[in-house]
Order: sequence, then structure tokens, then C-alpha cells
Amino acid sequence: MAAAVVNRSAGQNKRAGGLLSAAAWVIAVLFIIPILWMVLTAFHQENDAAKNPPAFFAPLSTSGFSDFWAAKPIPPMLNSLTASLVSTLFVLCLALPAAYALSIKPVRKWTDVMFFFLSTKFMPIVAGLLPLYLVAKNTGLLGNVWSLVLIYTSMNLPIAVWMLRSFLAEMPIEILEASQVDGAGFFTQMYKIVIPLVMPGLASAALICFIFSWNELLLANTLGGNTAQTAPVFLTGFVTSQGLFLAKVCAAAVAISLPVLAAGFAAQDKLVQGLSLGAVK
Repeated sequence: MAAAVVNRSAGQNKRAGGLLSAAAWVIAVLFIIPILWMVLTAFHQENDAAKNPPAFFAPLSTSGFSDFWAAKPIPPMLNSLTASLVSTLFVLCLALPAAYALSIKPVRKWTDVMFFFLSTKFMPIVAGLLPLYLVAKNTGLLGNVWSLVLIYTSMNLPIAVWMLRSFLAEMPIEILEASQVDGAGFFTQMYKIVIPLVMPGLASAALICFIFSWNELLLANTLGGNTAQTAPVFLTGFVTSQGLFLAKVCAAAVAISLPVLAAGFAAQDKLVQGLSLGAVK
């Protein structure tokens, strides 16, 4: 009797696991189809890309990529790379000691501090657009990539603090206490103990901050202007009110997405480990 119950339970668990796996594959396919469609459209002629229903088996062409590179996208992509990388570096340098203070040696009412960080994400970006524009104009940073660096740093800092705090909270405090007994100071603990242990969290936080900075459009379009034009702003220039532009837009989107995809594949292992390890205690 007991064996029959165990077998029945095992069969139900196996069927449930199979259904969950099938559901996961369906969701993954639904997410990947638009991306594959974009890549396929990027290799079509404009006439074929605009057909309805879509011409999946139309002749392939690289004219969309030729038009993209002819528009000189290197300066906007370098601006995006500068703003994203430098702001991400600033975020990590500021978020790590803040998360350390809120987890390893928490300050009084640290929960209020964490919710204050979170509350800064509640306000829509457009609500602060005019004050940011006036500040950038009066300080001479309008049309300067460094204004985007400062804004992206402040935008992504709360996310990084929340992520890194969850990692540091799970780190055994006994390791730090043992290092103190051996005479290790604060900076020695940070560089030789804390940073290696939370490296998956640093990688996942850095990648998320990089993606958010790279994809940001509204502030880059308003504060960057033509002199500090970023890749997303450059991408919108391919959308016109006259003529066909779908293939060129898809080609530009594919090319502009490559740095983010490369960063994602490079940090794939640490990203998965980081997001799963620091999510729930």
C-alpha cells in the first residue's frame, strides 16, 4: 500500500515537472520569436520587410547593415559605451560600501534607509526631466556625456545597493571575525574576502546597470543632444515619416544590441549564480 502511494506520488511529481518544463519552453520560445524576427528582417530588402503577411523566405540582403554603417554610428555607440561603463563603475564603487554598511555592520533603522533607496525609483523619469535639464544647462553639462554618467549613476545606485545587500547579508560573519583575529584591516577584508565572495553579485549588478544605462532613451535624447548622442537616440533617426525603414531599423537594432549580448554571454554563469543566490534567503 505504501509502495503504491509512493509510486503514485512520484508519477504525479514527474508529470508536474514535465508540465513545468513544457511551460518554460513555451515562454522561452515566445520571448525569442520577436528577436529572431528582427534578425531575419534585418537581412531583407525594404520592400520584402514591409510585406504583410511577412515574406519569410524572401532573398537575403545586407543593405540594411550597409545603410546603418554609412550613417556613421561609431560616435553614438562610443558615447553609450562611455556613459554605461563609467556609470556602472561608479555605481559599484558606491554601492559596495553602502551595502556593507547595511548588512555586515548595519546602521540604526537600516530598513528605513533601504526603503528610502527604493522610494527613489517610484517617481517617473519624465517628472524630473525639467529640473535635470535646467541643472545641466546651468552647470554647462548640457550636451555632455558626463551629465549622462552622473544621472545613470544615481538612477542605478538603488538597484545595486539592494542586490549587493542581499549577497552580503548571506555571507558568514565568522569569516570576517576570523580575519580580524589574524590582524586583517578593513581594506584587506574588502579586497581579499568580501569582494571575492560577492563577485557573482557584483557581476549581476554590473550587467543589469550596464543594460539599463545602454538602453536609456529619454534622458539621453533630452540632455545629450547631437554632441553627446547615444546609440538608442541614433537608432530613432532611422524612423521616418516617408519611405520604408523597417529593414534599416532592424539592422541598426541588431548591431546596437551586440554589446549588451556580448556582455550577457561573458557574464552568463555569474549572472545566473548571482540572481539565484541573492534572491531569497
